[in-house]
Amino acid sequence: MCFSPAASFVAAGLTGVIGALTLTRVIHGRELPLAAMPLLFAAQQTLEGLLWLALPAMIGGEDAAALTFVYLLFAHVLWPTFSPAAALLIEPDRRRRILMLPILIIGMAMSGYLLWALVAHPHTAQILQGHIVYSTELSHPTSLGPAYVATVSLPLMLSSRRAVFVFGLIVLVGSATATVFYWRAFQSVWCFFAAAGSIVLLGHFAWARRRRIPVAAA
Repeated sequence: MCFSPAASFVAAGLTGVIGALTLTRVIHGRELPLAAMPLLFAAQQTLEGLLWLALPAMIGGEDAAALTFVYLLFAHVLWPTFSPAAALLIEPDRRRRILMLPILIIGMAMSGYLLWALVAHPHTAQILQGHIVYSTELSHPTSLGPAYVATVSLPLMLSSRRAVFVFGLIVLVGSATATVFYWRAFQSVWCFFAAAGSIVLLGHFAWARRRRIPVAAA
């Protein structure tokens, strides 16, 4: 999280517990990617907590560069593909899956582009005015930001599962808030909101499991 190492580690711990509980409530293999999202957010928050501790001592060093690279693999490369894929895998409605599929394809293309940008151009992280700000020498198209937000949130909001829709809405609101108030620390802030919304996913899987166990027993 972009406010302090304590906020990052607390968010990571709470989200990690939520993620572990969520995984215990998975019934079908296709649910695993969605159920794993809280644990992935926890890992990302842990990385940023480590950056908070490391940057004052070793900015520009190899360790700081490695932490920044791995963090940006999560923030830039993973989510544009993972989020629509997770929503698509659990969606029972064919029409909604058809709407999600082109977003997944766009997300995969975006992940490929951002992976190339991450590997081919230097990236740095630094603490500025109480935030961790990530920067690169490459100037991205202005349309990339809205497209990123769309790929990580819209497939979730297209879901016929109400809780998944609510989670997607939290991601969208968090992204919009990060854009308006914390633009320079966008990568950090939207993920914090998404991590906070992970409890909605736990509720979804817990409720779905209670509904399906009696059916399976019958």
